[in-house]
Amino acid sequence: MTLPPPDTVIRAAGPWTHRDISANGSRFHVVDIGTGPAVVLLHGFPMFWWTWRRQLTALADAGFRAIAMDLRGYGGSDHPPEGYDPRTLSADVAGVIRSLGITEAVIVGHGWGGLVAWSTAVLEPEVVRGIVPVSMPHPRRLRHALLNDRRQRAAMRYAVGFQWPFVPERSLTAQDGARVERLIRDWSADDAWLDNDDAMSYRAAFLRWPTAHTAVEYHRWAVRSVARPDGLAYMSLMEAPVQCPVLQVHGGQDPMVLPTSVDGSDEYVRASYTRYDLTSGHFPHEESDAEFTRVLIEWLQGPGLA
Repeated sequence: MTLPPPDTVIRAAGPWTHRDISANGSRFHVVDIGTGPAVVLLHGFPMFWWTWRRQLTALADAGFRAIAMDLRGYGGSDHPPEGYDPRTLSADVAGVIRSLGITEAVIVGHGWGGLVAWSTAVLEPEVVRGIVPVSMPHPRRLRHALLNDRRQRAAMRYAVGFQWPFVPERSLTAQDGARVERLIRDWSADDAWLDNDDAMSYRAAFLRWPTAHTAVEYHRWAVRSVARPDGLAYMSLMEAPVQCPVLQVHGGQDPMVLPTSVDGSDEYVRASYTRYDLTSGHFPHEESDAEFTRVLIEWLQGPGLA
């Protein structure tokens, strides 16, 4: 088995346009398609923009401008040595939106991208029209679940192993990124959606150095900042209610972020809040892509965002 070169999958050809955008002191790779109201799509771990390939074309066909972004440290975006905290990541997203000449956008985020969506709605509200967190509770609800639910702590125990130096990076890149594919399959309710070509794409993109290191840095910040001033300040800021409409999408069989951990996220929303649970695992936009896309577009076209 030979993986494709990382740049081949990161710059995959399609009906979209690849762009390199300067924002917040770094360069970000985005994929852009369509015209109309903007929808910015943020991937999670261990993926990159390609996870939104089906939604990109569907959103463009529905009359939206769809923009999938590689977060810092992933794919074709810069991999700086620092900045893997939600405040910096929110500034990244807001900066990209402004650099594209967009006044405001709906932000759709999966996993870590969902945490960034929640954060951007509070920290950079002027560029956010609405958010769609996927497989990610409000950050304060996730913290509550991790502190009070041993099942949620057990589900995320992999993050504890990511605190060691060097070891997690080596485990993620060994055997041509075999662990990346294994994590995606393990966190899916049914991994039939992940065909060989897509598995090879995710593994190849993750092997672009130093993605393995910078992706792990997200997890290191999350654990190590719990009792630090920067982490406490972030959680304090996230007490402020979200003032834009929210569509919360979750997989009812998510083994990594338990559905019960999402409960109570609406307490932090002062605008309309809709929750939709799909019969999927941690990747509802991949596992149940047709249903997910239908729900997303119906919400985007509905009265809540008018």
